[in-house]
Amino acid sequence: MLYYFLTPLKETFSAFNLFEYITFRAAFAAITALVISFIIGPWVIHILQKNQIGEEIRLTGPESHMKKRGTPTMGGVIILMSVLLPTLLFAKLNNPMIQIIIVATIWMGIFGFIDDYLKVIKKLEKGLIARYKMAGQIILGAIVSLWIFNTPEFAVFSTKTTVPFLKNVEIDLGMLYPLMVILVITGTSNAVNLTDGLDGLAAGLLAICFTVFAAIAYISGRVDFSDYLNIIYLPGAGELTIFSASMAGACIGYLWFNSSPAEVFMGDTGSLSTGAALGTLAVLLKKELLLFIIGGVFVWEAISVMLQVSYYRWTKSTTGKGKRLFKMAPIHHHFELSGWPETKVVVRFWIIGLLLALFSLTTFKIR
Repeated sequence: MLYYFLTPLKETFSAFNLFEYITFRAAFAAITALVISFIIGPWVIHILQKNQIGEEIRLTGPESHMKKRGTPTMGGVIILMSVLLPTLLFAKLNNPMIQIIIVATIWMGIFGFIDDYLKVIKKLEKGLIARYKMAGQIILGAIVSLWIFNTPEFAVFSTKTTVPFLKNVEIDLGMLYPLMVILVITGTSNAVNLTDGLDGLAAGLLAICFTVFAAIAYISGRVDFSDYLNIIYLPGAGELTIFSASMAGACIGYLWFNSSPAEVFMGDTGSLSTGAALGTLAVLLKKELLLFIIGGVFVWEAISVMLQVSYYRWTKSTTGKGKRLFKMAPIHHHFELSGWPETKVVVRFWIIGLLLALFSLTTFKIR
């Protein structure tokens, strides 16, 4: 928004010429998101406490988590408010990629909010029925797919995805591509939701992932950089740098309140929306497969749940008694029950996430 107001004035005030640069707008978007989260965080937490919107801790979880009962939840509102305003201020709003990423974030934010509302306010233990959440994610994936198919900038490679480590290798999925989009967005949204079980864990990992995608978006939106690194040039993708930087700033700001001991939890309002945004970014930037490395910890968390459930059902059907592969899933609870302090689990997972993020960037040259 500021781009349209201030760049026409650059002849009068030369400083306004800075708004032509994506790096400048991205930096200010990140800082603005951080500041907004610092400002509204205490206010949101106070409102949640006042209305007794607190987390219900499952009895089957680790005993150490019982002390968290009543901690304000739905704190994802802090992230959403902190990311949307800077994006609206610093990004080019006529850019279709910005439009679709905003829609994706708000869309799943609404589903997450409804889920939290039903669980916390209406006291429905399971919240929004799982199939309704799944339907929301599938519809979002379908919307993104249709947008890609009908956007001229994507005409040449609308059904293609790039392969990490392989130079100039793209897989054309044809009519199966929408299925991949749905799987990526749905899977990422749910994976982030599963990971959000320890103080600061999901927020820290999200900040790392969005920072990496900010760099990828910037590279993909420049002809010279994308040509040098042999990646698909995506006209307009540079604007996603602003959104990604805003997300990184918002997550870091939220982490100020969510670090151990957490003053607030993001709830499904935050986890489903940020996960959907992360998945949509990967799709828009044609980095669906690279997401498995960038968000490797999220993938690991989701796989641990699938393995736990599958192994339990298999042993029950074959031996008559279900057995567990892990002490508890998602995997972060397994390490808690193995004697690791919560903060140690979180920091070690952050370290793994950071290493995977750095490794993902090297894939542009290791091929």
